[in-house]
Amino acid sequence: MEGEPTLRLRIFDLNCWAIRYLSKRRQERVRLIGDTLRQEGFDLVLLQEVWSEQDYSDLKVKLAGCYPFSHYFRSGVIGSGLCVFSRFPILDTLLYQYSLNGYPYMLQHGDWFCGKSVGLVIIKISGITFNVYVTHLHAEYCREKDTYLPHRLVQAWELAQFIRHTSKAADVVLLGGDLNMHPEDVGIRLLRGWTGLRDAFAEATHFEGCKNGCTLVPDNCFTDNSELLPFPLGIRIDYILYKAISSFTVKCEELKTTTGPAPGMDIPFSDHEAVMATLHIQRQGQPVGATLGTADLALADVVTEARTEVGVGLRAAQRQRYSSGRMAVLALLLLLLQAAAALGTLAGLGTEQPFPKLSFCLLAFLALGVLVLAAALHVFHTMEVKVLHGTEDQMWMALRALQERP
Repeated sequence: MEGEPTLRLRIFDLNCWAIRYLSKRRQERVRLIGDTLRQEGFDLVLLQEVWSEQDYSDLKVKLAGCYPFSHYFRSGVIGSGLCVFSRFPILDTLLYQYSLNGYPYMLQHGDWFCGKSVGLVIIKISGITFNVYVTHLHAEYCREKDTYLPHRLVQAWELAQFIRHTSKAADVVLLGGDLNMHPEDVGIRLLRGWTGLRDAFAEATHFEGCKNGCTLVPDNCFTDNSELLPFPLGIRIDYILYKAISSFTVKCEELKTTTGPAPGMDIPFSDHEAVMATLHIQRQGQPVGATLGTADLALADVVTEARTEVGVGLRAAQRQRYSSGRMAVLALLLLLLQAAAALGTLAGLGTEQPFPKLSFCLLAFLALGVLVLAAALHVFHTMEVKVLHGTEDQMWMALRALQERP
């Protein structure tokens, strides 16, 4: 209603690119981020890729005066890298680790070891309950041949489902993070359509920053420009999304991105640009209820497209499972043949060893190594097949529900 007071909320979101021992000038940039956050006085800070708990601890100490409440989400081998700083008390937290997150043998990418997740913090401001989600999805690496697209779609679907099923008691939902998807990608359309979330960039009354809201730009000194050759202006993969539930409305009054080096410095905060949104939340007369936010017919098309891509990934995973299983069987047969030959020699069935002992032992160790590796890959791809198949089934049920609506 017109007479209701408006709550103004300022949000800061950044992929910090703070990989210990690998990220350039990491400690200097983390200190710079902390100094800036302390000066600016945001209400909520959502950070990704804070892989070092020491970096988080340093930020927590530095920001204790202006952001007395914080939480670091731990998962995976080296952590999720997600953390939240808040001016307001954090009432509850929850972490969900995505079922699929790349491949353990793709060491050059390393996403599998990070335990990519979505973190939830619940806060209450002026009687309004906020569900605040922070996440970081699997990177794309190669757009022309995106091997990880099915995994990222599974993550987008699980993120959407997690938000839908945990936000029913909330008044306002906020999501910030590096989604590693372009605005027109099927994963973003699926996430927004299935949850009803609105894009702060698209809804902002005033925008200031990189053209088209890009957050990975060639002008950034830490960016690998070879990855951006098809996109001379850069790409937008970092988002602040929001929606109101119950009797509230949310409007994005202003959205900003950083544009290269931090003020007075020769380096930016990260290889990503930060996203800063100013939201206005106001109570309205009648509850609006939760809606999907997209026409059912259009949403059904998006779910169908996503399900098709998941199906492609499922068939690829089945082929990989078959190949690794066949390799394991062949390695096992070789070991059995070697064992039979060794037993025959010991039993005196052969006058002499057909191979030199050293070569025989090396071959046995090689076969054993291949067996262990192939068996591990078979187990991994079996799990991958089950998750992809399960996601495909969930999407089919969602699609059927959409199509059966009057």
